[in-house]
Amino acid sequence: MLTKHRKGFWALSPLLVFLFLYLVTSIIANDFYKVPIVVAFLISCIYAVLITKDTKLEERIKIFSKGAGNPNMMLMIWIFILAGAFAASAKNMGAIDATVNLTLHLLPDNLLLAGIFLASCFISLSVGTSVGTIVALTPIAAGIADKTDTNLPMLVAIVVGGAYFGDNLSFISDTTILATKTQGCEMKDKFKVNFMIVTPAAIIALILYIFGGINIEAPQNIPPVNVLKVIPYLIVLATAIMGMNVMIVLTLGILLAGAIGFVTGEYTLYTWFNAMGSGIMNMGELIIITMLAGGLMELIRYNGGITYVIQSLTKKINGKRGAELSIAALVSLTDICTANNTVAIITVGPLANEIAERYGIDKRKSASILDTFSCFAQGLIPYGAQMLMAAGLASINPVCIIPYLYYPMLMGLCAFLSIIFRYPKKYS
Repeated sequence: MLTKHRKGFWALSPLLVFLFLYLVTSIIANDFYKVPIVVAFLISCIYAVLITKDTKLEERIKIFSKGAGNPNMMLMIWIFILAGAFAASAKNMGAIDATVNLTLHLLPDNLLLAGIFLASCFISLSVGTSVGTIVALTPIAAGIADKTDTNLPMLVAIVVGGAYFGDNLSFISDTTILATKTQGCEMKDKFKVNFMIVTPAAIIALILYIFGGINIEAPQNIPPVNVLKVIPYLIVLATAIMGMNVMIVLTLGILLAGAIGFVTGEYTLYTWFNAMGSGIMNMGELIIITMLAGGLMELIRYNGGITYVIQSLTKKINGKRGAELSIAALVSLTDICTANNTVAIITVGPLANEIAERYGIDKRKSASILDTFSCFAQGLIPYGAQMLMAAGLASINPVCIIPYLYYPMLMGLCAFLSIIFRYPKKYS
């Protein structure tokens, strides 16, 4: 039983070890590539196993392995594998270059950043998943960065930010469904509250991207676009918007990229297989990090870390404002501990419902707080699946993306201000 195991702040110490090993040492060295993130996770996991008391070493390793191989983690790994195969087969066939050239033809230079953000918002709102949006748009953003000599981490951050816009608002997003189910309100009502809270953040981010893109100069001699090579991305986007399962979408994209590669003469059977193989192998570090993070979070949960967070934050609630802030802090910290906004809502949702009933909080507002702050926290942690996916596809360090995540930061700020200033008044 959990009560038999060590509780309290000590249970969260593996996260502090990770942050020190990775963030602090990287800041001291002024180089975020100095310490490999996978090594920081490995040392933190070993430490977490060592501080887990009252059980044999074999049992501790079983607990770690349970977290590393839980269904959510394995699903993400399958998506990473398919995403790597699709990204490489599409790139080697020429799909990225063709799509980038088409984008440069269609969008004026000074609207490239804003255009990418709007596309990411629209797709994620339609798809209901941040991962699917990131898989579809990150390679295109990376290609545009290369062609326009624009900051790559910033363009990737624009895609990630827009992806969380839809993840937070979409009717088919798992976070929306769970937030409304645990609070007992209708999705359309939660959407109204949520929309009023985050719209200012989206507008400010869009304005920043419009002004930030004013000085971007696209290449003058853009090659003619081979529309046939754009089809894999168009189909991936269209099927994702239709709500098709992301694994089916990626499999379809792989097959289309291969077929078009055969037609255009870019591929033989062996070169296509080699392209897919190299793409999958490029996801190796990402897969290892995902499993290590899953095992680490399971040990933190087992040792009482999440229980400690929940008990600490619900101890001194005073009034509606304090109750709403406690829900926001609970779901944010739980997300940081689990690196999964869906799991965070599942964990905190029932308690948030009790707090809402006890302090007379409108359930539509509590559902919105749960969803928004879980997305805010997930959007800023470098070891979240979405950030790792974006960084892996763009071949950059996930920490480099964080300073440019304007929308998640603004979303969190607007949600915080909505609690402080009791906005929207009808639901506060």
